[in-house]
Amino acid sequence: MMHRDRFELVLLAAIWGASFLFMRVAAPEFGAFALVELRVAIGALFLVVVLFWRGGAAELIKLASPLTVVGIFGSAVPFVLFAYATLTITAGTAAVVNATAPLFAAVVGYVWLRDRLRPAQSIGLAIGFGGVLLLLWDRIALNVEGAEWAIGACLAATLCYGLAVNYTKKNLTGVAPIINAAGSQLAATILLLPLAVIYWPTQSPSMGSWYSAAALGVVCIGVAFVLYFRLIARIGPARAITTTYLIPVFGMLWGLAFLHEPISAGMIAACAIIIVGIALATGGLRQGK
Repeated sequence: MMHRDRFELVLLAAIWGASFLFMRVAAPEFGAFALVELRVAIGALFLVVVLFWRGGAAELIKLASPLTVVGIFGSAVPFVLFAYATLTITAGTAAVVNATAPLFAAVVGYVWLRDRLRPAQSIGLAIGFGGVLLLLWDRIALNVEGAEWAIGACLAATLCYGLAVNYTKKNLTGVAPIINAAGSQLAATILLLPLAVIYWPTQSPSMGSWYSAAALGVVCIGVAFVLYFRLIARIGPARAITTTYLIPVFGMLWGLAFLHEPISAGMIAACAIIIVGIALATGGLRQGK
């Protein structure tokens, strides 16, 4: 792996870790539905422009049905759930729970696609979800009201990610990643529009919230997806997905730096346990590099 690839892996983790910071800032003023509609609409616009520039826009119509399913479970529903969760829990906490997505992907793959689990994967799943229980206990011990519901929403979101990944594997294998990304974000934009109109905030959000919403779309979807696809092409999906290990770290650091959110010993311990579980479940420890 070249130094440029390592730098882009860290940069991608920093960007996706910042998404929880932006949601934490903007969700209270926009509400979950309006914020996520802005996020996916801006991201869709960015990606569709890239797609038209590269050619291949005709594939969006041909693959409309499966791309819509991915848009629902890979973006619309989980983004709304995370936005709802950040109304209660810190950006760092949400980022730590988000790290369970590969664990759910492994479970769904086993149940749905009959993908075999190696003993190390089974141990990794158990360790990872043990980390989630520790995080939940930590939040309750700190008297964070509603933490159990917020963490439950985050877990439901990561389950959606697991469904979307396996659905993509089953129905969109061989499709260019940029088509998958642009089509799914476009579908999510269309599906969320009525709810965004209904629940649009009655008071105009502050400029800080507007900037955060724009950053979620342009940076955390548009720029991040282009980076991710480029890494997949250069170093392969197995190595590109290792960026997941760093997202919770950046999520906690951004929350501490910009929102002065405390990082407890329980959060650090839960984060470490979840990352070890992911490494075992995805083969990261076995692969070594």
